Amino acid sequence: MTHTIDAKGKTLGRLSSEVARLLQGKNAASYNPRVLGENKIVIKNVKSLKLTGKKESQKVYYRHTGYVGHLKEKKFEDVFSSNPGWVLKRAVRGMLPKNKLASKRLKMLVIEDNE
Repeated sequence: MTHTIDAKGKTLGRLSSEVARLLQGKNAASYNPRVLGENKIVIKNVKSLKLTGKKESQKVYYRHTGYVGHLKEKKFEDVFSSNPGWVLKRAVRGMLPKNKLASKRLKMLVIEDNE
């Protein structure tokens, strides 16, 4: 089943949790945690997402290269202005169960850029 969600005016966390729930198939009566699920989700107007409070200026994404002292950081404002889909996909990935199905479920998430 394909779900189309308009992200205009929605907050990042609430939208991410809704998408993660749909990707797992928890909306179906035949939900089973070890089954992939059959929901495909299309999200439009990702550039119109919003954050509450001061998160837009204070939120930072970290990653480590594996070498000593190589902790890289990116500010939310910079990442969101260049690639808002990445921000949403990362939030959804963090809300999915950490198992072999997570990457397969993320492939069923399609983010459309509407200009």
